[in-house]
Amino acid sequence: QVQLVESGGGSVQAGGSLRLSCAVSESDYSRYCMGWFRQAPGKEREGIASIDSDGSTRYADSVKGRFTISKDNAKNTLYLQMNSLKPEDTNMYYCAADHDWVVAGCPIYADFGYWGQGTQVTVSS
Repeated sequence: QVQLVESGGGSVQAGGSLRLSCAVSESDYSRYCMGWFRQAPGKEREGIASIDSDGSTRYADSVKGRFTISKDNAKNTLYLQMNSLKPEDTNMYYCAADHDWVVAGCPIYADFGYWGQGTQVTVSS
């Protein structure tokens, strides 16, 4: 069973930055498609970024140019660097993972099989 544990959330003023981390308990991590999602209460979950096994990345228009997804295969850790944060970025953020052969193409809206517990990001104006 793959376990994902997010960290790095918190409160920040608009224009600030945060870096989220997601530790992955999977030795074959480098062959996974990984993604970040966010969800506000009462709203649908939104896929915002994904990275596949060869490092190719994809972003939702809402975060393109501001957020950067990356991974460190040696540390089994996924990151989301969030810059120029806006109040509308306030959400619970989740990391997700699955084998790259399960989520073909590794789109940001992939139906991942493994999820973290989430970390809250709050951006004040």
